[in-house]
Amino acid sequence: MRKKDLLTLFEYTAGEIGEILALAAKRKADRGASEKKVLEGKTGVLIFEKPSLRTRVTFETAIHELGGYSVNLASESVGMGKRESVEDVARNLERIVHVIIARTYAHGTLTSLAASCGIPVINALTDRAHPCQALAFGLTMREARPAGQKLNVAFVGDGNNVCCSIMALSAKLGYNFTAAGPKGYEPRAEAVERCRGICLSSGGSTSITSDVSEAVKNADVISTAVWASMGQEAEAEKRKKDFAAYQVNAELLKRAPAGVLVSHCLPAHRGEEITGEVLDSSACVAYDEAENRLHVQKAVIEYLFS
Repeated sequence: MRKKDLLTLFEYTAGEIGEILALAAKRKADRGASEKKVLEGKTGVLIFEKPSLRTRVTFETAIHELGGYSVNLASESVGMGKRESVEDVARNLERIVHVIIARTYAHGTLTSLAASCGIPVINALTDRAHPCQALAFGLTMREARPAGQKLNVAFVGDGNNVCCSIMALSAKLGYNFTAAGPKGYEPRAEAVERCRGICLSSGGSTSITSDVSEAVKNADVISTAVWASMGQEAEAEKRKKDFAAYQVNAELLKRAPAGVLVSHCLPAHRGEEITGEVLDSSACVAYDEAENRLHVQKAVIEYLFS
């Protein structure tokens, strides 16, 4: 049987995504009760080149609650591509553990890991994609909106890895997705074109604009993320100026329909991409989404081992 990985959502069909989300909902409902121990006697290794709170804790908890054991490897201990090649790291680990969860700067590091071993590899964030975050967004929307509703999703801010993954999820599930940000910060052109191609069959739409009012006017949910991602710290001050008009605040919510939800992948820089007032409001589902990372990651692991 061909091994399965989770690298991006582009490799998954709408049906497979729906299966993972349904499994995550079941995992959430069954937590602490009759959970299936799919990792009984198995070990997962976490290799994180970037700092992490939610991703690390939810994956370690997921592995534990699925009956497995987790090993956390600090990136300096591994030295992928420096101390030894990415390929050799993969070839060693596949003989010792059962699943690799990797959070890397370069997406190519992740794909090299996956191509060089025969065990599942899960993307815990790269510079191109954050599929587990997008799946948690999807689960949160299933909980917050009527089943089967065609959502209008507005992503306000940088066209980064989170934006691209929510855009891919939206295209697969037939949502109408709009990314709004300053010119020069759009999502990758290749990802946009792939999503538009998917929308031809899913019935969704993918739009890119610099007009934030236009983006949110029909939105069921507004999502955002930090303006400067990890590795872009040197650009932080410039980005604060460039993105000043794209803050998710009370004034922006007035331009959206009543009852609009607000999503954030966290961590949030209060007073920059989102105000504390909105983050702490009843409209915000960011903390629900953070919790749902645990249930989604359990579902992903179970799916990969099925």
